[in-house]
Amino acid sequence: MPSSPKARITPPALRAGDTVGIVAPASNIQREMLDAGCRALRELGYKPFYFDSILDRDLFFAGSIERRKRELEDMFIRDEVRAILCARGGYGTNYLLPVLDLNKIAAHPKIFIGYSDVTTLLTWFADGAGLVTFHGPMVTKDFSQPDGVDLGSWSAALSGTAAWEVKADSVSGLVEGFADGILYGGCLSMLAASLGTPYEIRTEGGILFIEDIAAKPYQIDRMLMQLKLAGKLEQVRGIIFGEMLDCVQTKDQGYTLQEVILRVLGGLGIPIAYGLRSGHVSRQNVTLPLGVQSQLRVSAQGVSLKILQPATALAKTPAMQVGKR
Repeated sequence: MPSSPKARITPPALRAGDTVGIVAPASNIQREMLDAGCRALRELGYKPFYFDSILDRDLFFAGSIERRKRELEDMFIRDEVRAILCARGGYGTNYLLPVLDLNKIAAHPKIFIGYSDVTTLLTWFADGAGLVTFHGPMVTKDFSQPDGVDLGSWSAALSGTAAWEVKADSVSGLVEGFADGILYGGCLSMLAASLGTPYEIRTEGGILFIEDIAAKPYQIDRMLMQLKLAGKLEQVRGIIFGEMLDCVQTKDQGYTLQEVILRVLGGLGIPIAYGLRSGHVSRQNVTLPLGVQSQLRVSAQGVSLKILQPATALAKTPAMQVGKR
């Protein structure tokens, strides 16, 4: 497998009219939700493409390991496919880690988007292949819903925008501070599950994004402590949490998840924020580019997260040819 390059590879930008490949690397999907998501992609001007085998089922997986591996590698190799969107997460991407040809994927850099269980692939493609990856909306989970996608961040992240600010209207500050670092992270359950494996997350120098769904506060505490005890937070420069939907013990539990987070992380001496709507969200899923330089500011005036460099590469304009007519 290739070693992690010093500089991240930015994939080509996505444009109207481009073909978007859809993959199901984890749990099986429903046809009607796939159709709804594809309709939304067409309305945005893209051409959705998928293999018929995407609807295969093997227990709770979207078909066999070989099918899911072949589908994913084929999408990276196909010249006409400009971006790869996951249909959904669920469970199963960990089976692909030892069988995927990472050299093949690194040789064909493309926009790759997902969240939840797909965090495993986002972080491994970023760390192992050096690719910029994207934590954002999926086809059957977000594009299939009327208000499921934040189009502002989608466009900024995928179109080669040089610098932009992530929508932080619902984000609150837990610990004030300022930090520059590489944006990185995903679903907490997947981040913690990577520890002790060859695919262990690399958090050094990062602004760590953490989100999850339906995990009880003591489970969140346990996973954060696991990251902390494993040394994965020692060189992190800032942390920003997602919406953390349904992460409660009981409705009248008498404490907040924010209090739990502060007990574990409050002494790190870094800025911490809470409530960024990316991943498991209530609406308008925000697209976050992982592997690019970013800036987090948490103050009494509010929270800002700025992306400081383009996450995708614009096509170069051919030089003007000068010659005889």
